[in-house]
Parts: sequence; structure tokens; C-alpha cells
Amino acid sequence: MREKKNSGQVLLIAAFIMALLLLSAELYIFDVGKIMYEVELNSLTDFVLAVELGSRHVVVGSLANVSNGGSSSVLEWNLQNWSSLINGQYQFGKSVLDYTLEETSPYSSGIWIDWGTNGLGVSSAYANFTYKLLGREANLNQSYFINVTTMLLIESAFRTIQGNDKQINVTINLLNGGNPALAGQIAVYYNDQQGNWLIPDETSNNYTISDYGNGTYLASFVASIPGQNVEVSTNVIDQREIYVQSNATSTEI
Repeated sequence: MREKKNSGQVLLIAAFIMALLLLSAELYIFDVGKIMYEVELNSLTDFVLAVELGSRHVVVGSLANVSNGGSSSVLEWNLQNWSSLINGQYQFGKSVLDYTLEETSPYSSGIWIDWGTNGLGVSSAYANFTYKLLGREANLNQSYFINVTTMLLIESAFRTIQGNDKQINVTINLLNGGNPALAGQIAVYYNDQQGNWLIPDETSNNYTISDYGNGTYLASFVASIPGQNVEVSTNVIDQREIYVQSNATSTEI
């Protein structure tokens, strides 16, 4: 028998992935803070670049946490701690890092999560920063923003082989900041029209997935689905540990 997965189990899988994340809020801030000491800070330029690089790592890590089921307040909490860490640095003078979370729609508290049924899935975090340094070498007032976005685009088509048996193809495109990106993990599901989401396997479903090496993947499998309404779902974790998913209705060819 095929192993059946209902929609509740799909959520449990996401929760399990979250539990396996090595990145926790506290440990991540600690690790990012070490950037200030691991980089050779021999000049003011190095110091400023380290601040901006560290800010990006904090936003990426926070989005990974939130997208895998963490609280949406993680971004605010992490940035508060990162700002406090930077404000305590006096190597080149008085250091002040301020931030604001993006609130323009579709963002709320700097987070935009949209895992739709139209073939598009988005996991994104956006924060604006102002860094001020009053020191012996120079006075600096620099503004920058960090927008970290993982986007998933899927399309699906099927053909009927015989009876309820259908050959289903799912084309998967993964983007980081609008550029093709490689996936760390991919899971494909289909709805059996009886309230269950099933995972195709190589033995019973002739499941294969092809990696084109440019952020595009093709999943192909055979499934027994009554009627002409074929629904598929794809869950992806990119190489930054950011999770995104999307559902789509397959088109008959």
C-alpha cells in the first residue's frame, strides 16, 4: 500500500524540519556576532562592511527560522540583539545601528510569507538600516536596506494513461532575490481527491526528479487520481535553510 499523508501530516513534516534546524535565535546571534572578530578589522572600511554583512546574515537566519514555523517576532528580536552588539563596539568610535522593519504591503513586521495555490510561493524578509559612526578616523552616516527573498514557481501538466492512472509532471523553479538558486531539499505531493496528500515514491509511482543545475527541476510520477482535477504541492528548502511551498492545479495535455 502507498503511504498516505493528510494535510495535517504535511504540516507536521514542516514542524519536524523546523525542529532539526541547527539555527536557533540565540545561537545565531552569537555566531553572527563573531563576524566582528573573525574578520580582520584593520580599517574603518572593513568595520563598516562587517556591520552590513552581519546585518544580512541576521536577516537570512531570521527568515529561515520564521519560514520553518518560528514566530514572526524572531526578526525583531534578532535585530534588537544585533543592534545592541554593534552599539557596544568602540574600536573606531561611537557606533550606532538603527533599523526599521518594512511595513509596506505585503510586508508585516518585515516578513512576507505567501504560499499560494496559484503556483507561486514567497518567503521574504525586509529591513532598513541606518549606521552612524562618530570616530577619530571619520564621521559616517550610512543607510542601507536588506531584502532577502526566496521565491518558488511551479507548473504542472498531466496526461491520462489508462482509467484513473495519470502521468504527472511538475516543473519547479527556485529563485533567490530574482536569480536562479539551487535547492537543498525538495518534496512533491499530490492530492488523491479523498482528503489525502501523498508523496510519490520511485517504486510505486515511477517517481523521478531531474536537476538542470540552474534552479529548474522537473519531477515526474504516475498516480491514480479520479476525475480531471489534479492538485500538486511542492515544498522546498533552499541552501540558506529558507523554506517555501506552493500548490498548483495540473493542466491536462
